[in-house]
Order: sequence, then C-alpha cells, then structure tokens
Amino acid sequence: MAQQAPIDPTKMGEGRAIAVLTSGGDAQGMNAAVRATVRVGLYTGAKVYFVHEGYQGLVDGGDHIRPATWESVSMMLQLGGTVIGSARCQDFRTKEGRTKAAYNLVKLGITNLCVIGGDGSLTGANQFRTEWKDLLADLIKDGKITATEAKSSSHLNIVGMVGSIDNDFCGTDMTIADWVFIPEMPPDEGWEDHLCRRLTEQRGRGSRLNIIIVAEGAIDRHGKPITCDLIKELVSKKLGFDTRTTILGHVQRGGTPSAFDRILASRMGVEAVMALLEATPDTPACVVSLSGNMAVRLPLMECVQVTKDVTTAMAEGRFDEAVKLRGKSFENNWNTYKMLAHIHPPETKSNINIAILNVGAPCAGMNAAVRAAVRIGLLQGHQMLAVHDSFDGLAHGMIEPITWAGVAGWTGKGGSILGTKRYMTFCGNQSEHHQVQHPRDCHHRGEKYEELCIPLVIVPATVSNNVPGSDFSIGADTALNMITMTCDRIKQSAAGTKRRVFIVETMGGFCGYLATMAGLASGADAAYIYEEPFNIHHLEMNVEHLVEKMKTTVKRGLILRNEKCNANYTTDFIFNLYSEEGKGVFDCRKNVLGHMQQGGTPSPFDRNFGTKMGIKSVLWLTDKLKECYRHGRIFANSQDSACVLGMRKRALVFQPLAELKEETDFEHRIPKKQWWLGLRPILKILAKYKINLDISHKAAMEHVIKRRGLVPQ
Repeated sequence: MAQQAPIDPTKMGEGRAIAVLTSGGDAQGMNAAVRATVRVGLYTGAKVYFVHEGYQGLVDGGDHIRPATWESVSMMLQLGGTVIGSARCQDFRTKEGRTKAAYNLVKLGITNLCVIGGDGSLTGANQFRTEWKDLLADLIKDGKITATEAKSSSHLNIVGMVGSIDNDFCGTDMTIADWVFIPEMPPDEGWEDHLCRRLTEQRGRGSRLNIIIVAEGAIDRHGKPITCDLIKELVSKKLGFDTRTTILGHVQRGGTPSAFDRILASRMGVEAVMALLEATPDTPACVVSLSGNMAVRLPLMECVQVTKDVTTAMAEGRFDEAVKLRGKSFENNWNTYKMLAHIHPPETKSNINIAILNVGAPCAGMNAAVRAAVRIGLLQGHQMLAVHDSFDGLAHGMIEPITWAGVAGWTGKGGSILGTKRYMTFCGNQSEHHQVQHPRDCHHRGEKYEELCIPLVIVPATVSNNVPGSDFSIGADTALNMITMTCDRIKQSAAGTKRRVFIVETMGGFCGYLATMAGLASGADAAYIYEEPFNIHHLEMNVEHLVEKMKTTVKRGLILRNEKCNANYTTDFIFNLYSEEGKGVFDCRKNVLGHMQQGGTPSPFDRNFGTKMGIKSVLWLTDKLKECYRHGRIFANSQDSACVLGMRKRALVFQPLAELKEETDFEHRIPKKQWWLGLRPILKILAKYKINLDISHKAAMEHVIKRRGLVPQ
C-alpha cells in the first residue's frame, strides 16, 4: 500500500479563498482572531478577504469585501473591539438577503467563511450553509451566475469562533463579591432577609465595604427581575447603609484585550483556518475553541442548541440544570462562590491544624490562594495557621492563627502578604543543620524526623510557569499581562519613530514561557529561549528578516529574550549585534523589564485560579489527614502524601512529588516537557517566517451534548 505523501502546509490553501467577518456585539480579542486568520490563511497560499460590517457587508458586497494583506492586519493586536466592523443585519435574516450574500461570495470565488461572533451570528452562518445549494440554484435560475461558477462554489465551509463555549461569568466575580445574582440560579425564597443578615454579619466582622454583583438578567424564583435599584432600596431602607449603584454597561466591551484573550484568539484563528481547509462536504460546520490548553472543534449547532437549552431550562424553572448546561467550568465557579460566600464556620472544631506558607519569589495571586485556603479550612472546622517569611519563619516560630477576617481583601493584593523567601533556612537540631530550598526537601527529611511525616501539598505559584506537574502557575498570567502591556507601549514608540527595533528582556529563569507567550500576545518578530537553542546563524537570519521588513509599510521590530536563554548571547550582545548589522536600515533600543513583572494587581485569571487551587488543596489535605490519623497522631510517609496540585490539560490533579522527579530538569529548574513549546511555530508564522507548521496532530471533533450527558449515549 502506497504511503500518503505528507501535506505541505504552505500549499494547503492554493486556489482557495477565505473570508473573515465579525458579527454581533464586539469583544476584546476579535482583532487578534482576525489577524491570525488572515496571516495563517496567506501562509497556506489562500486568498483572504475582509468582510467589513459583518453580515451587512456580506449582503451589500462591493467595497465591503476587500482583499486582506499581511500588512493590513499590523498593529491590530492591542486594539479593542473589531477593526473590520460589526453590525446586526436584518437583511441577512431574509432569504433575499442571503441570496445576495451568496452571489457576492460566488463572484469572488469564496467558499470558506470564518465567522467571529456569538450564538446568533453562528446560527445565521449555519442556516446560510444549509441552504447554500438552494441559493446557488436560485442564482442560476435568475441568470446571475453560470453553472460553471456554481460548480466551482458547490460547497460552503463555515467555521465559527467564540470567546468561550462555557460561559464563565462568575469566574471573575466570585473572588470579590459578598453576593452575586445571576439569571441561571435565582436566590432562594426569603433572599432579602438572608442578604441583609449576611451584610450585617460582615460589618460585625470589621468589613467596611460590601460588594454585590448583579447580572443584567437576574431574576427571583418567580421570574421577577432583580435590579441594582431594587437592592439599593432594600439595603438602604432596611439596614441604613450608605449604598451606591454602578452600571458598567458597554465599558465591559471596550478596552485593550488581555494577553490571554490575544493568545486564545490567535490560536483559534490558526485552528479555524486549518478546520476550513481540511473540511469536506460531509464535515459539519464547527466552532473552534480551547479546553484547558487544548484546541478543540465542536459541532456548531450543538453549541447553539446548548445555549438555547439554557434559556429553556431557566424559563421552566430547572435552574440546577441551567447551571450544568453552562458547562463544567461555570458550574465549578458557581459552587466555589457559594462555598466561600454563603456558609458559616461550624461551631464544632476538627482538631486539625493546617499551616500555610509561601515559598520562592512573590507573585500576584498568592494572596488569593491563601485567602481561599484559610476560609475553606475554617469552614471545615480546622485551625488555620499563617507562617510568615517562608521556611525561615517556620524554623523560628513565626507562626500565628489566622481568622476569616484576617484574610479579608487579600484577593486583589499583589505580592505575598505572609512574606516569602526564595531559599534557604536550616532545620534540625544544633548539631545537624540541613539546607531547605524546596518543600520536597522538608518531606525528604521525614525519613529521619517523624515530625515531618505529615501531608504536604504544593500549589504552583511563580511568574516563570516552570513547575513540573502543572501547565499553569499562579502569577504567570499577571506577569504576562504586564510584559504585554509594556511591549504595546514600546511598539507604539517604535511605530512613531519608524525604522526602530526594540530588544526586550523578560524574566523566567531558564523557562521561556513568558518570552514565548508575550511574543504571541504582542506580535514579536522573534523570542529567544533556552529550550530552543540558537546560534549566530539564527541571529543573522533574524536580522535579515528585519531588514526585509523595513522595506514594507511596517517599519518597526520587537525582539524578546528570556533572561537565561544563552550565557554568551546576552541582551547586550544581541543589542550590539542588531545595532551593528542594522546600520543605515534601522536603529536599536533595549529594555530589561526586571522585577516589575512580579508586581501588580492580580489578573482575574490569577485570582480565580488561586482561589480554586487554595480550596482544592485544603479539601485534599483534610481527606489525607483523616486517612493518616493512627493511634492518636498523624503519620504520613507514603509517596502520595506529598503532592503537587497542578493543571493538566483540562483538570486539576494531584501528583506525588516522587513521580515528578523523572519529569524534572533540576539543573535548569524546568520540566523536561512543556506544552507551550508547540506554539512556537505559530509565533514564527505570524511574524512571516517561512517554516513548516506541523499539521499531523489534528484537533478532533468533540460532541458537546453527549459529553455533558444531556442526551442518551
């Protein structure tokens, strides 16, 4: 049997045309998706078109459908909204309007459509695809297109992009609010008294501020709307508290997209082009999205159906089902919020003491994890102990009980309130001193000291995102946003000056996560990292690439360098090399970002992630302590009593420290395998390097409805 020849990704799109449009309400990250779709489409050899003003532009045709070029999507990443425009189109709702749209696509030879929008936009796209053959027949009948034109456009492929399949509304709110009202889960009867009682208790604990968040569609159990004004009147009259309302409105749609939104949209844009070019007439229209760190394709109409099922479940009073239909992520976030916000600590104590300490360099989100761990521990009846200044504080007895009110307001604070140190203290008696650099060292001492034979869990918290056993670390998202924001400002400077290249050094130790992901988020021309060795020839190639770039309309460059990527090719060396080789073509500047990457207010992702990790770690410790309780004391010496809690693909999992040894490069303090290295080719393609994209691993089509158990298997 003859072996199938490998597909050349740079020729996949030859002879084909792709149109991209944004529809419905605008959102941060749309421009990143448009940019990735255009550049990857051009990379495959396809023609790519902008459809301006959404479906209205598709119906009107003419100048609304224009060819896209590489340069036409430059400087889009940092812009909010959608540069190509979006409009709600009544004409497209009619068959006459859709016939006009089909005519415009056929005349341009466009048979692949990428739609970026919500469920309404995607429903319209699927209807358009379903009746495509009928529309072509009508156009032939009316003499507007020939049979040959119809044959060459006989099938329309459609791929949709949305920000998230699982609506994560309460994910960013649960960490700061005293009460959240959402339409999917109305409050129980008597909520007014419960709310007032809770606010009074909070004030009694010393809280001077209460935050109540109300979704615009919030209702009570009888379907009556719950509004900000209703709650303000209730709190003001019943409690006499000074109350203010703030309606955020469309400011929620605006603003600069976060690094996460840009990376998510860029990855989805790449996957959308691949899905379009791999589609056959039998392939159903799909939505591309991310689940954990994995690209997935979901049947478009299943996604739309689930969204409609949520509305139906709410209308019929099946609120528990409505929450489940929103997805596992939404359900978990809602349950976490309820756990922290609506339960009183028990009167009966568990006789369990749990100590919390921060280790290593500080990062944003540490305090959110501590707060969640403390409060969930108190709800379990445990005594929670705060250890100040890491292992040094543990050795010198800097330990004190910490209360519910003691961690109030910690979620939004950066750094480490408990205090932390990167290394080293000494433990043991006066004649036996041992260095402790990591929690695993303490666990190893348990072989000699029974007092250290206790359950231990490590929650990854580092801007470097280099912890084995976890795809993400608390603090990395905030640091990434800080780098991306700084690179945006640097690019603005370079764009204004013209013919200027900036060399930017990022943190991360030997781990190139920050440099790579910031490169994707900020549109860098190159990112030098330790994991991908480079030499003088690679540097020469990058300089030549920038020289060619300066001949286009995009006369600027951005180069990122991980701080320990190479001992000889330092930031100063690269700066001097680029300055020398770019003489007469471009000039150079350098920036070392330094410790500003560790500071700042935690991002919503880090607050949410830290909260989830803190809760899950204490619940695991509770079970493990009960399991290890023997003869009146705790004794835990099995491998699974010392674990790392990590995010692996789609789930939070506990992994014994002993098992992670084989996965760790201890000399360079990085995992031996890192998932994000697979994104490096995308960074280079979007920067217009001629490389081969590995398309051997295709994202499989997954079924939303069956996966959630909503219909019989």
